[in-house]
Amino acid sequence: MLFPNLRGSVIMAEGSCSKIKFHELDYAIAGAVSGFVTRTLFQPLDVIKIRFQLQIEPITELSKRAKYKGMIHAFHCIRMEEGIQALWKGIVPAQFLSTTYGALQFTAFEVLTEEASIYLPAKFHSDAKPLINFTCGALAGAVATTGSFPFDVLRTRLVAQGEPKTYKNILHATVTMIRIEGPSSFYKGLSPTLVQIMPNAGAQFAFYKLFQGMWNYFLSQEATTSSIFQSSSCGAASGIAAKTIIYPLDLIKKRIQVQGFEDARKAFGSVRRYTGLVHCATCILREEGFLGLYKGLWPSVLKAACTTGSHFLYYEQTLKILAYIHRSV
Repeated sequence: MLFPNLRGSVIMAEGSCSKIKFHELDYAIAGAVSGFVTRTLFQPLDVIKIRFQLQIEPITELSKRAKYKGMIHAFHCIRMEEGIQALWKGIVPAQFLSTTYGALQFTAFEVLTEEASIYLPAKFHSDAKPLINFTCGALAGAVATTGSFPFDVLRTRLVAQGEPKTYKNILHATVTMIRIEGPSSFYKGLSPTLVQIMPNAGAQFAFYKLFQGMWNYFLSQEATTSSIFQSSSCGAASGIAAKTIIYPLDLIKKRIQVQGFEDARKAFGSVRRYTGLVHCATCILREEGFLGLYKGLWPSVLKAACTTGSHFLYYEQTLKILAYIHRSV
């Protein structure tokens, strides 16, 4: 049986001395498949999370002005007012985002960690594995974010709009944004996104490797073994840990991404204009309190656990399939 090793480009065949070297294209394919499957399965959680993040009013049953009062309430609200398909609103640009991001992120991480193993001193590489994984993960996140960011903005706009719709579809949204706001509108919120994504991506990979090491130490005799349950469990735990740490930056990013889009959000409650990351954070703290920075945390953490576990699981399983194909050729 074949087991993938996330840190390098080599997969060992159990009981054999043969090695399979992956090409960067293999990592890209595995990352894209992982992103596509994960997005399809968990898009509804993302829709609810974004709706929560953009709501100025408190998310509580006690708030009379709040559009959404909780996860179950939001689910029923969206289903009754917009139809069940609205839970997959923005799925097309979201799939472009997820497949592009997954392909770029995993490829960049594998290449960077392999280069680190070649050029860094062996002792440093051995003693500073968490730091190396964090740094390579952060840089991989920056590369993937910059390459896929226009799809993120389109996805957020399509998910954020109510009825009647401002944008009919992804093509209409693209043309309208270029005509009215200019090409730079596709990179609104890039700065806070990079500030958020780099530590998040770095933490995900660092925590994943840490939890894998703990799993192997306490539960497994084979350090190279990466079972389905292990991959998904360690991935879910790393997603929760990373998301909880950087969540406020994700909320601020979403608020900035919908600037200039206020008319489509009037039905959801109050709207605000922010001039940048610091101004947005200051306004949230002043008007909504510290907990305002954590609106939508529960669906976001739930989503992070599901999606991160799914990303690592399907990435590794796809690599296993590719390894089998390579060995059969």
